[in-house]
Amino acid sequence: MNINSEQYKILVIDDRPDNVYYLQSRLQHENFQVITAFSGKEGIEKAHNEKPDLILLDIMMPDMNGFEVCEELVNAESTSLIPIILVTAKVEAKDVEEGLKVGAFDYIKKPFDKIELIARINSAIRFSEFQKRAIRAEKFQIFEATVVTANHEIKQPLTLMSLAINALKRELAREKIDKNIILQKVDYLEEGVKKIAGVLNKLNALKSPSTSQYDRDIRMIRFDEINKETTDLK
Repeated sequence: MNINSEQYKILVIDDRPDNVYYLQSRLQHENFQVITAFSGKEGIEKAHNEKPDLILLDIMMPDMNGFEVCEELVNAESTSLIPIILVTAKVEAKDVEEGLKVGAFDYIKKPFDKIELIARINSAIRFSEFQKRAIRAEKFQIFEATVVTANHEIKQPLTLMSLAINALKRELAREKIDKNIILQKVDYLEEGVKKIAGVLNKLNALKSPSTSQYDRDIRMIRFDEINKETTDLK
């Protein structure tokens, strides 16, 4: 996958202006869009507002260090998928371990090697793009499975309702109408409406859908998961 740098926005967070301006100049030379922040709190705010494609985050900052900023961004839903590369003057094993624990994607050591800097950025962006594609594909599969499930579960009550309607039409066409038959068919219609509404309510209440194989190329939403989640809501 080739990176078209003009399409990507990078947020640089560092309390030292010289580091920020160096990275800004280097990245703009590669045609990246660059946003800058000079503190951890400012960086968090800009990450939420600007939604960058990647964040370069200094570790040693006075108000919030890079580990704290990284952890907060990784745990926030709106910024959790943004890859974060930690920037540090020294890379020790304990720093690497702590960075990985809070969700950092990679490390870059100061002073920067220009080739390594861009290579690591491109690698992080490629990973992020593959991750986004996988999420989009999964969402489409869930949507497709939901449609199949709704069709499968609703088809039977709709068929019974259709038969009841035809029976009602035949009965109403008679000179002498049997009230009991009318009431019976109305009961079928009401039961069908309840079943369809129940299926739709279960699908609507499902928070974390999973699928199971229905046919060779078709998957359905697991109704045991739907029943479990809707039970938990009671």
